[in-house]
Amino acid sequence: MSEKKFYGYMGRILRVDLTRQKVVSEELSEKMARNFVGGTGFAGYILFNELKPGIDPLGPENILIFATGPVTGTLWPGSGEYIVSAKSPVTGIYGESHSTWNFGAELKQSGYDMIIFYGSSENPVYLYIDNGDAKIIKADDIWGKTTGETNKILKEKHGKDIHVACIGPAGENMVKMAAIVTDHIGTCARCAIGAVMGSKKLKAVAVRGDFSIEVYDPDGFFEFYLEQREKIEKDPFVPGQRAYGTTLLVSAMQTIGRLPTKNHYQGVFDHYDRINEQQVVKRSVGHIGCHACPISCRNVIKIQGPYGSYIKEHPEYEAFDALGANVLNADFESIVEADRLCDEYGMDVISVGGVIAWAMECYEKGIITKEDTGGLELKWGDPNLILKLVRMIAFREGFGNILAEGVRKASQIVGRGSEKYAMHVKGLEISAQDGRAQKSMGLAHVTSNRGADHLYSSSFLDEVGFEEIIISRFGEQYLPEMADRLSPKYKWLMVYDCENLAVLMDALTVCKLAGNVWPPLMYFGDVAKLLRLTTGFPYTEKEVRIIGERIVNLHRAFNIREGISKKDDVLPDRFTKEPAPKGPNKGHVVELDYMLPKYYELRGWDSKTGWIKKEKLEELDLDFVITELEKLGKLPD
Repeated sequence: MSEKKFYGYMGRILRVDLTRQKVVSEELSEKMARNFVGGTGFAGYILFNELKPGIDPLGPENILIFATGPVTGTLWPGSGEYIVSAKSPVTGIYGESHSTWNFGAELKQSGYDMIIFYGSSENPVYLYIDNGDAKIIKADDIWGKTTGETNKILKEKHGKDIHVACIGPAGENMVKMAAIVTDHIGTCARCAIGAVMGSKKLKAVAVRGDFSIEVYDPDGFFEFYLEQREKIEKDPFVPGQRAYGTTLLVSAMQTIGRLPTKNHYQGVFDHYDRINEQQVVKRSVGHIGCHACPISCRNVIKIQGPYGSYIKEHPEYEAFDALGANVLNADFESIVEADRLCDEYGMDVISVGGVIAWAMECYEKGIITKEDTGGLELKWGDPNLILKLVRMIAFREGFGNILAEGVRKASQIVGRGSEKYAMHVKGLEISAQDGRAQKSMGLAHVTSNRGADHLYSSSFLDEVGFEEIIISRFGEQYLPEMADRLSPKYKWLMVYDCENLAVLMDALTVCKLAGNVWPPLMYFGDVAKLLRLTTGFPYTEKEVRIIGERIVNLHRAFNIREGISKKDDVLPDRFTKEPAPKGPNKGHVVELDYMLPKYYELRGWDSKTGWIKKEKLEELDLDFVITELEKLGKLPD
């Protein structure tokens, strides 16, 4: 093994000053790498230390981060992922989004572990990196273009082997659900980070790289990789995942009553079979997979219908719910078309569907009228209306300008009691889970540091009751309740543990659905081993557990600094006060008042304020956080 400062890392950070149009390369800090690993850990560290509290997320003071981790770009399954992070324009707190495909691997192989953007450009620009050589280039010719057009133009200009992450019109218009689309396939969708790019006049980041990623112990790494591949191939859930991707969840979630329907009113959809995985495979013409993924879960489908004829990768489960069941739309082709438009305009399908569902329910109840909508009848399940609203949101046309603010702000603008029907946590629209059918998810939506979200915790263990996994991780004494999705008991422990593990995967940075979290084939000891083989740092299982907890608390500290406290850790009344009206979870609510205090206690957070106790921050070596929160008077007494 040759001597090298960093194994697994490229060892370089690129800082880009868009105001002064300058780029500066610097060494990656070994201390930051050791204590925060990469990806989401790096993002949290940079934002907390370099971003002033209270800044406008759409102002030049905001910082935009593209980050990879030590495993990104290697052979490890699902290692093509990257994360983008900034203060979110829709929540006003820590914002982060992820995308698989190949961009993350290419970014790293272009020579950098992370890109940090500062300021804003006076005119549209994009960043181009070719094997370490970074340039800011004028983007007047692609400003106003869709993501597909942008991707095509940049590949024609720089070569088909480049990889592109860009915004569409929604990002340019600073829509509060704007996404970043990678290679016209992957999407960094959540938290409106695309709007931050738009505010900075940054149209795209294009990368090409041939640099190799050197791991500390190549033989050991490869042996461990083969072991993981064998586990993946033998796992009973993988064949279904390979055949259907996440769309298999449409039927699975219908079965357990966790398929959000009619603005999260219930968890079952009478016409789910018209939009489920079987409809996807009927139209499938092949499969594609992300960098280093042995599962290749994406169907390529052929669409021939009233909205045109084309071939595209299938929409994910979240799209079939957000643009389908949750707005009572059973028209398969219109869902695919709405998903395609969201990709072209650059928007988060979860948030788009969520704000449309809110508007439809308010219209049904007479809270929103034709006078508000400009004459539009917001009837449930109308495919053409949904497609029209997608465009109106992206271009901020008419009533779409209000919807483009996201469901929390839109409900505040409309008022008249519409806030009751806005399904969000901390401003982020709730994704396609119903916590009344799976209590761990009800808690996870509240504790996620980026707002309503299922992947921050990835608490999947009670979806189908992994009793053997639960016993191995927690002990037999937690059964049967921990494996029972309808029982709130011990779910605080599950969410706590799953969050710590999930953020480690986002620090590595790898796809959670390639055997790293789902199927549940990796745990803390495996992460420690993978990090030792990759970086050479002597990580132990105990240490990586602490790192996971450290990152979660750092994100929480960022949010506390921005004003978040216990008062914000709430669900809409629909989940806590309105029992599910039908389905397997009929009569259930989310017992948040029972679970949350026990979660706080486990985390070492104050029960009255939701702030982090000083002794917990000391335990996690977050002294710089203590200094900052003490100065602001935001440490509990």
